[in-house]
Amino acid sequence: MKASYEQLDVSVQKWLFKQGWSDLREIQKLAIEPILSGCQDVLISASTAAGKTEAFFLPASSAVANVKDGFSILYISPLKALINDQYRRLDSLAEMLEMDVTPWHGDSSQAKKKKARSTPSGILLITPESLESLLVRESGWVNSAFNSLSYVVIDEFHAFIGTERGMQLLSLLNRLEHLLDRYDKPIPRVALSATLGDLEQVPKSLRPDQSLPCEIITNSKSTATIKCQVRGFVEPASQEGNAESADTLVCSELYQLCRGDSHLVFANSRNNTENLAARLVEMCEENIVPNEFFPHHGSLSKELREDLEQRLQKGNLPTTALCTMTLELGIDIGKVKSVIQVNAPHSVSSLRQRLGRSGRRGNPSILRMFITEDDVTIRSGIVDKLRLELVQSLAMIRLLLDSKWFEPADTSQYHFSTLLHQVLAVTAQWGGVRADQLFTLLCKKGPFQNVTTEHFVSLLKHMGNTRLLTQLGSGELVLGIEGEKIVNHYTFYAVFQTPEEYRVVVGAKTLGTLPVDSLVLPSQHIVFAGRRWKVLDVDSDKKVINVEATKGGKPPKFGGSGMFTHGKIRQEMYKIYSQGDYRIDLGSQKVDFADAVARELFNEGAKYFKEANLTEESVIQSGKSVCILTWSGDRVANTLVAILLSKGVQAGSYAGVVEVENSTVTNVKRMLKDIVVTGLPTETELAEMASDKIIDKFDELVSPEILSIGFGHRVFDVKKLHSYLVSMF
Repeated sequence: MKASYEQLDVSVQKWLFKQGWSDLREIQKLAIEPILSGCQDVLISASTAAGKTEAFFLPASSAVANVKDGFSILYISPLKALINDQYRRLDSLAEMLEMDVTPWHGDSSQAKKKKARSTPSGILLITPESLESLLVRESGWVNSAFNSLSYVVIDEFHAFIGTERGMQLLSLLNRLEHLLDRYDKPIPRVALSATLGDLEQVPKSLRPDQSLPCEIITNSKSTATIKCQVRGFVEPASQEGNAESADTLVCSELYQLCRGDSHLVFANSRNNTENLAARLVEMCEENIVPNEFFPHHGSLSKELREDLEQRLQKGNLPTTALCTMTLELGIDIGKVKSVIQVNAPHSVSSLRQRLGRSGRRGNPSILRMFITEDDVTIRSGIVDKLRLELVQSLAMIRLLLDSKWFEPADTSQYHFSTLLHQVLAVTAQWGGVRADQLFTLLCKKGPFQNVTTEHFVSLLKHMGNTRLLTQLGSGELVLGIEGEKIVNHYTFYAVFQTPEEYRVVVGAKTLGTLPVDSLVLPSQHIVFAGRRWKVLDVDSDKKVINVEATKGGKPPKFGGSGMFTHGKIRQEMYKIYSQGDYRIDLGSQKVDFADAVARELFNEGAKYFKEANLTEESVIQSGKSVCILTWSGDRVANTLVAILLSKGVQAGSYAGVVEVENSTVTNVKRMLKDIVVTGLPTETELAEMASDKIIDKFDELVSPEILSIGFGHRVFDVKKLHSYLVSMF
């Protein structure tokens, strides 16, 4: 430890001594020199609880220990709760250094903010939205308060990359350097994350103009032990013979496994989370024992969420949290014995992040996945026969544990919604700005580098036509009447929003609400409330999807999460089916991580795959329908469905399988060949078919032409579909 230790400030050394640390961890040693140098960006990628926070703050606080005027470290987090957690964790170190630490978000103490406004110094912990508010409303104070800024550190960086909020953050950091006149001497950026795929590409996501070099630090000596099991459950075709439902079996299993200790159960959706929690609470009451099961999701009140977080942190009572994605990020929730995933997660990256929530303090990380499949009957479709949800889960675990693969961030999108927001924010910040200055700041030097001059001019013209902007005689752009209304509203500073809830209506009856965050087209078939429906129309103004019941086999339970599954996962699934083996090869032995029910379900799926000759055929008959298996990501399936619908063909997509109604293999292959011969439409042309393209917060303010370009690029992949179709003939 000596060489590393001696590079740190004396006060930091004293703090380490008081903590009783015998040595620094590997990533903490490796981070000292590049962070102390202050002339490069740093990416620290290591597992949860590997000491990433200290890897940054030990050298960074050493470097600024004697700086007393102005904020010297800017810490940015995606969550208020994580800011509160870091504020608590930094308390003793900051006290030793006599350094101020200020948490700054909507729920922060006004007294702390008032003190920081009058005498800014030390470390500022903030969310992107609060930083946006300061730049727009108090840019003069920011210029003064941040004049000594030496470091920007971004926690849970993977949660930002490729998202609207991430683009806002990168734009904010670029605007901050512009305001502080630091283009010639950029402020070093440090990113912390436990889940990053394709590390070599991440530096460009951290600083798009790459004006500073970036050092990547990873933990090469990780010896974490991982225990993993997939458990299968079967939903009986009928309740005859007192057969228990899969939900009942899952809840019984959770009750037996979790009582008496602390666990996290991820259930993917608010509805599933609440249903599981309600049943488990009832089971505690039935058995006359104290309740240990509590839901945790974004729709709950702040008080309920924080009470549960504090109960987990204290660790004095056994507690199981049933959650969506809300406990996926790095809030300190103390010692959690295991993580249980109910149904397949939406990504390998998410699964890795969740796995990292257990196994702290030298204990093994324990992951259990509970996967339910429907009993196969004469009416079952190909999705059920192949046991696709189970095999997707097996593929995700193989990619996670065997290949060490996570989804790379998609940095190819345009993000027009956030670009429009940033145009308004910069205009409000400066009072007036020229179009060429905006393009340079936001696109040329900023994060919106995929946006062309033509796109940008089109965006500005539409903003002028809709009175979001007004051009003065001098040529400067200022906020228009509508732009001022939007900027002055308290909701302006956030660029994200939850998906719109649409009512699903058949006749005069409302079936329920559906968050529309993926493709919905007229004539498309959707699965809702356990049945298959044909979309008649989508009313964007009334937020209504009108449907009618449609015939067909029993609809599959799996699919339609609104989050795209990566093609790499489907390719791994194909590999597993082809090999007839999902086990992980450790060289001397193959490890089986499925229980008896899951193994039997897999064998059923593998047998059907072989009987249907799916290694050779990707278009097969299934009753009166034809199924097309591209073994590609959801964007390819979306593209094929949209093209078929445009030709008047009844088609839908479930779990990556495209289903064509009332047809034959011969007819479908002829159609697919015609599509190749006549040429595929562009992504933008396909997007123009969609009745509702409003996904992101400010999409409704973007011109229809620009909206179609962004939506098409996001939802479709014509190039990959073309490659698949060409390979068939």
